[in-house]
Amino acid sequence: MTTTASKIPLRQWLLSDRPQSRRQARLGRLYVIWRQFSANRLALLGLGMILALILIAIFANLLATHNPVQGDLAGSRLLPPGSSGFWLGTDDQGRDIYSRLIYGSRLTLMVVVLVAIIAAPIGLIVGTVSGYAGGWVDAVLMRITDIFLAFPKLVLALALVAALGPGIENAILAIAVTSWPPYARIARAETMTFRNSDYISAVKLMGASPFRIVLRHIMPLCLSSLIVRVTLDMAGIILTAAGLGFLGLGAQPPLPEWGAMIADGRRFILDQWWVAAMPGFAILLVSLGFNLLGDGLRDALDPKEAGQ
Repeated sequence: MTTTASKIPLRQWLLSDRPQSRRQARLGRLYVIWRQFSANRLALLGLGMILALILIAIFANLLATHNPVQGDLAGSRLLPPGSSGFWLGTDDQGRDIYSRLIYGSRLTLMVVVLVAIIAAPIGLIVGTVSGYAGGWVDAVLMRITDIFLAFPKLVLALALVAALGPGIENAILAIAVTSWPPYARIARAETMTFRNSDYISAVKLMGASPFRIVLRHIMPLCLSSLIVRVTLDMAGIILTAAGLGFLGLGAQPPLPEWGAMIADGRRFILDQWWVAAMPGFAILLVSLGFNLLGDGLRDALDPKEAGQ
């Protein structure tokens, strides 16, 4: 007799040790991961912070109270927080810092998402191909990876942006180029643990090509570790982008990029501290949120933890 989800409680159906379909097995795995993740209150706090950032970026037009790029030099310059309707004060151009932070969240999300989209697949492809092929392919790909790892990420990003020219697009490209080597290392290590397993041997006996084995069977096994590493790296990506913006090589004025806002406020740090402190606090909160989320995902996706 076939057991269906309609005849037994949903939780029991999800936690069944004998799933009747791939869909049931996948949903059960996701449910177990969510239980592990939701048991970590700090991870939920990090998730809430990132969801808040996403909502702020989506509804920036509604949340902002002033134009983020236009100010009033005559009467609104360097006002302290809470004065004349400027909740977080104004900068040296008379622009509302609160509104600039709200719109700056869009740039921050754009940077981390595009860097992840570019760097993670490159690292996954390089690592899985290297680990599965072995031999001279592995040696060549890993030596290229070692060359990128030999340079500090920020220094290499600075060199690339200096060569390409300042701008948010070139900054994203430079950060992505410097971010993929750790992902390749993780994917290679995961692949080398899987390539000689009985599961992969059975797939070979069925006539699967190396391309299909890597794409359909090895890459999915590497995704959990890669997702955790990408999430933990988000804070570093934000700091690197802010560093490039601080040096004038990232987003260009008048874009409300948080690193560039700190650079604009460093001249007034002693007297008008809020000009640099507010974007710095925003970077701190978002970085903390990604770190808490990454720690929670690491614990939830750990097979040893999930099996308990």
